[in-house]
Amino acid sequence: MRVVITGGAGFIGSHLASACLEKGMEVSIIDNLSTGSMDNIRYLQNDPRLQKRLSVTIDTILNPLTMAELIGSADMVFHLAAAVGVRYILENPLESIKTNIQGTEMVLNLCSRFNKKVLIASSSEVYGKHLHAPLVETDNIIYGPSTKSRWSYAASKLMDEFTALAYHSTKGLQVVITRLFNTVGPRQTGAYGMVIPRFVEQALKDLPVTVYGDGTQTRTFTFVDDVVRALIELMKHEKAVGEIFNVGGTKEISIQDLACKIIEKTNSKSAIEKIPYEKAFKKDFEDMQRRVPSVDKLKSFIGFEPKTDLEIILSEIIDNMKACLLT
Repeated sequence: MRVVITGGAGFIGSHLASACLEKGMEVSIIDNLSTGSMDNIRYLQNDPRLQKRLSVTIDTILNPLTMAELIGSADMVFHLAAAVGVRYILENPLESIKTNIQGTEMVLNLCSRFNKKVLIASSSEVYGKHLHAPLVETDNIIYGPSTKSRWSYAASKLMDEFTALAYHSTKGLQVVITRLFNTVGPRQTGAYGMVIPRFVEQALKDLPVTVYGDGTQTRTFTFVDDVVRALIELMKHEKAVGEIFNVGGTKEISIQDLACKIIEKTNSKSAIEKIPYEKAFKKDFEDMQRRVPSVDKLKSFIGFEPKTDLEIILSEIIDNMKACLLT
């Protein structure tokens, strides 16, 4: 079995590549390293058990010749390449839209041409401004105005979903869509606005832990190993084709409480510093107040439940970041 992982040098992609290799698959990674890093996959390239079944291409998914060669020789495709992170998206709005919409169209078109099964990694952001919980896959979508550039990411990922479903309904493409909710774990960076690694790094350095807004906004967090397990199982499930699935945790926590918990677990001297959104981001930023998934559908298809609770997640990330800061 040969799989292509777009964005395979990224945080989730590198963990997915590792899991696929450990299962005996051949893995082809393509990544332009805009947010991914060769450091994420170096250990795979250096492992004599795995390196012969791994190939890495540094290129954009918008290159049709490269993508045709990779997808044409694969059995299935995991499409994870995307602009990620609130800060990156706000600072690179045009590039983010092009990568998400044109890149996904490229992948879908080639998978359709070569008759390859494909998983599209969408985002919980597509739900928009809902305040109720849990969010289910059939909920309506509520966005802010186009002048708030935060919503460009949500809209582009929703367009990816529409396009994927259109390929499925009109061309019979075998496609599975997953909406990922705040995936976290070792090797994730806080550079692009990811909250847990940013908080952990600040706490380990005894710097102020910077909470944007008033801290009452809530999230759930899912360990990357649980997410990878769900992605692989969904691609094996014949009845998952043409369906959309939430993939996420179920324990809701406010960002204020998250900051307090991280300070406590790191024995940090840090204090919490609240920063208004208009100082942390561009003036047209708008946040999502609440984001909690229902995973009932995912459980009914593959028996999925998140195995890793927040305490273990934070301990793993703290230990990993401590090691990184010492090197």
